[in-house]
Amino acid sequence: MRKISSKLIMKDERQITMLVKGVPVTIMNSVRRAAISLVPTIAIDKVYVFENTSVMNDQMLAHRLGLIPLNTPKNKYKTKEEHDCEGECPECTVYLYLKAEAMDDHVIVKSGDITSDDPDVYPIYSDIEIVRLAPGQKIELTMSARMGRGWEHAKWSPVTVAVVRGEPKVRIFHNKCDLCGECVKVCPKNILKIREDKLIVTDIYKCTTCMLCVDSCPKEAIKVDIDENNSLIYMESVGSLKAEDILVSAFDEIIRKMKEFTKAVKGE
Repeated sequence: MRKISSKLIMKDERQITMLVKGVPVTIMNSVRRAAISLVPTIAIDKVYVFENTSVMNDQMLAHRLGLIPLNTPKNKYKTKEEHDCEGECPECTVYLYLKAEAMDDHVIVKSGDITSDDPDVYPIYSDIEIVRLAPGQKIELTMSARMGRGWEHAKWSPVTVAVVRGEPKVRIFHNKCDLCGECVKVCPKNILKIREDKLIVTDIYKCTTCMLCVDSCPKEAIKVDIDENNSLIYMESVGSLKAEDILVSAFDEIIRKMKEFTKAVKGE
C-alpha cells in the first residue's frame, strides 16, 4: 500500500504550496482541474441596465462587470445543484448596484463604486476601472450575482494559477565540485549558494528543473531530476476565496464526484 504524506511549504491569503508524497502528478492533476473548474465562487451573472449613456455599449459593460472578482462568503449561498428555484431568491442570489454620473468633469467609474445588499459580497479590488464618463453621461445598473463554477465561465474560477509538477531533486557531487561558481551565476531562482566552502541548495522547492546549472558545470558535479511519484502543487487565488480554502474545496469536489460516480454504477 502506497504511503501518503503531505508537507505545507508556503501559505498566505492568496497563495499556497504543498508537497504531497506518494501521490503521482497524474493523480494530483485532478485536484488542479477541480480547483479551476469545480470549486464554486460568486460572480455577477445578470446586469439590468436602466440607463447607459456612456460610450461603452450594454453588452461590453455587462461583460466587464461579470469579470470583477467578488468576495465569496463560505457556505452562505447555494449553487444550482444545491438549490432548485425557478428564478432568483435570497438563498442563491445577492444584488449589487452601480450608479454614477459625470456633471462638469470626466469621471472614472471603478469597482469600488459598486454597492451590495450583502456586506460580505463586495469587489475584492476597489480600483478596477469599469468605464469613463464624459460630462453629461450617466450609468445606472442593478446586478444579480450567484454561485457558479469555472466550467460555466472563467469568471467563476477561483484561481489565477494552478500548477502541479513532480518533486525536484538536485544532487551535488562534492568530490567533483571545485566551487567555480558557474552554476550559482546561471541559476534563475538563485537557490544555489557557496557557503563554508560547500555548494548547497537553499530552497529545493523553488527549483524549476531548467537544467542550466547542469549545462554550465564543467565537472558534471550536479544532477537534476524530477520525481513524479511525489507532487508539488501551487495555487494562487483570484481573491474571492483564500488559497487554502480553494485547495480543501477542490478535494471536497473530487470526493463529491466520486460519490456520484459510485451511485451511478450501483444504479441508485
